[in-house]
Amino acid sequence: MVAKFLKKYPEVQGWRKMRDWYRQLKNSMRAVGKAFSSGGKGKEQRVKQAVRYYLSKARALQNKLERSEEDLPTGDIMDVLIHLEMDRYMELLDKHIDLLERRVLKGEVIPHDEKVFSIFEGYTEWIKKGKLHPNVELGKKLSITTDQYNLIVDYRIMENQSDVEMVKPIAEELISRYNIRSWSFDKVFWNKENKALLEGHVEKVVMPKKGKCNKLEQAEEDHRNFKLLRNKHSAVESNINELECRGLDRCPDRGYMHFKRYIGLSVAAYNLRRIGQELIEIRRKQDLAEREFRVAA
Repeated sequence: MVAKFLKKYPEVQGWRKMRDWYRQLKNSMRAVGKAFSSGGKGKEQRVKQAVRYYLSKARALQNKLERSEEDLPTGDIMDVLIHLEMDRYMELLDKHIDLLERRVLKGEVIPHDEKVFSIFEGYTEWIKKGKLHPNVELGKKLSITTDQYNLIVDYRIMENQSDVEMVKPIAEELISRYNIRSWSFDKVFWNKENKALLEGHVEKVVMPKKGKCNKLEQAEEDHRNFKLLRNKHSAVESNINELECRGLDRCPDRGYMHFKRYIGLSVAAYNLRRIGQELIEIRRKQDLAEREFRVAA
């Protein structure tokens, strides 16, 4: 933010060594990362020493920003917007100084709701911690529901929600719109309330139980129709993979509204492509039947 002011107003004083500030903070950050990744005797002491130095540099930058902010120009609306954005980043700087000090130096466990996973896209959630493959995943979870034609009939962005919590709102929406004969879910969606809700409206509910089944539940899951519908459910994984291959693995747009719009457009593009494939296949079969008729005639 300061660089934007300097580019527009070269006469601004006090930031002649801005590149040096950047270099020192980046070197300090790398030193902290190296201390964490290395092993050996006295690792904890080395980590704390590196973090203390890093925090001292961060606090020095914070103090300098607070002192010089009033001296930065507010000549037009763009300057005001830069000031507002600068205030936001200064709040984030203060927050992360506090988090790093509490976590590393004081040994506190940081509550999940205090953690920030992206300073640019604040809605970002931690999806996978990276302890096993795949690696760390950050973003938002997306729940999709497909029909027998592999078309997506419902999609929802999960707002810090578990899979179990998604069943009721999806069911209430789709049951009112469609006459559903069978509906299959992954095991992670199971609980007694969800299954009872669905069984009151859907003829055949395929929702494998999490954990050990009793005799009645085991008999239900061993039934031929249950297994057949459960095997068909694997097509959803293919649908998800196709969505990712079509660009939904990473959103290039900025801002949550643009993020949601990008997902909606991706789902629409996926459905249009599926419909197009089916129309092409129908036309191919018609052309083949016409050629066979001509040969027979």
